[in-house]
Amino acid sequence: MEKKKIEKKYKWPKRGEEDRVCQFCGRKDGLIRKYGLNMCRQCFREKASKLGFKKYN
Repeated sequence: MEKKKIEKKYKWPKRGEEDRVCQFCGRKDGLIRKYGLNMCRQCFREKASKLGFKKYN
């Protein structure tokens, strides 16, 4: 008996670092993904206070 190779009809989309972008500006560098933020560091600095983060000195 020979094994027949089954072809996949659907190919999964490739996911990885190149697929991760900032929700607001689309940048790929400097992403903050913690807590599901998915925004770059520049956008985080602009919107941090609106999101409820506080800056302590």
